[in-house]
Amino acid sequence: MNLYLRYFDNETLVYNVEEAIDFLKSIPEIGMTPELEADVRDYIGSEVYYPKRYKVRPRVYFIIIKTEAATMMDFKQKKALRSNAPEGDHRETVAPAVARLSEKREGWYEASLTFKRVVLIPSTGKHEYRDTQFVANVKAFSGQDAYNRVVEHLRERVDNRSQFPSAKGKNFKFKYLGMWK
Repeated sequence: MNLYLRYFDNETLVYNVEEAIDFLKSIPEIGMTPELEADVRDYIGSEVYYPKRYKVRPRVYFIIIKTEAATMMDFKQKKALRSNAPEGDHRETVAPAVARLSEKREGWYEASLTFKRVVLIPSTGKHEYRDTQFVANVKAFSGQDAYNRVVEHLRERVDNRSQFPSAKGKNFKFKYLGMWK
């Protein structure tokens, strides 16, 4: 485990805690104290892999990052990133629902949409937005097609100031029900 340390333009990649402490002591503004040194040693010795930021004075910090990089060039090119995923786990970087959204699959879809609907309040005569959930079974060619059909249907029936979420957002869900007959 190597360590990347940075304080403004002063940066280094060191290979042990002693080199890290020496680097920090070489910068007078940091003012290395025994307490700070003990905290740095505790962080470096811990199993925590998140970067650690230390306050020097208000709005001024130095940072320590644990890395697998052997050289500064490897670190800068992000060649030694530590992955939190289990070994051998190579999942797609695209969210599964977003990837399925454009997948062509003709049939019935259950489409659920939560949108901001403009409604009139009779007592005041004013309008307000209310979260409204709409669920429908739709014949469609894909999840995106189901979304388009539901939104088209709603636009004809609600106030035109109503706001519809993105098909990729958390307020639209769809489920493939099966092939139509």
